Amino acid sequence: MPPTLLPCGDCALVLQLGETVDAAVNARIIALAAALETAVENGAMAGVLDIVPTYRSLLVRYDPETIRGAALGQRLFDLVAHPVADGNIGRLWRVPCLYGGTVGQDLDELAEMKGLTRDELIAIHSGTDYRVYMIGFAPGFAYLGGQPEILHTPRLPKPRQNIARGAIGIGGQQGNINSVAGPSGWRFLGWTPIRSFDPARAEPFLFRAGDHIRFQPISEAEAQALDARSAAGEMIIAPEVLA
Repeated sequence: MPPTLLPCGDCALVLQLGETVDAAVNARIIALAAALETAVENGAMAGVLDIVPTYRSLLVRYDPETIRGAALGQRLFDLVAHPVADGNIGRLWRVPCLYGGTVGQDLDELAEMKGLTRDELIAIHSGTDYRVYMIGFAPGFAYLGGQPEILHTPRLPKPRQNIARGAIGIGGQQGNINSVAGPSGWRFLGWTPIRSFDPARAEPFLFRAGDHIRFQPISEAEAQALDARSAAGEMIIAPEVLA
């Protein structure tokens, strides 16, 4: 679809590049956000206050006393008309996951629902390369695409009131990693001891849009040991650079 500009209140614009979950569209959005951030840092885009990339659109919040919406919209169209290289170097995170247990409370029910054994479901889930499409909903919350169709499952009809930080789940065709504890209607398969959001870190958000994630099954003893190290502030995983 052609780029579409939508007003979002009186001090934000949304530039939409697609209508479906599509990796190519998402890559364009990420590249556009990076180009806009560079322009802001270089002083070439005064008035831009916030840049929020999503699956297929980019929200830009601005100061209307510094730049008018019409002028900003034209600048955004100009950026789209001149393709920019994706400055986001691909990163792969191998995320340890304790499948089942208290947090992964839906694992056995999902396996039965799909006609799979517990081990077969874990093999499918952990054998998939997921793409981080965006960060949102809660600080550091990662929305994951690339879920195998057999795992697509509607959310629960009634959300649970408290799901732990680190919970790994499924909601429709998406996957996720909970960054903070809170209510959720997703179905959860497991838990990771890593902290995807830590305000004490120099970079509070561990993941960013465009990253890739693969889950690695671990035992309960391994999860507890990794959680203790993570709680002490240790970075227990590091990304690999994708070619």
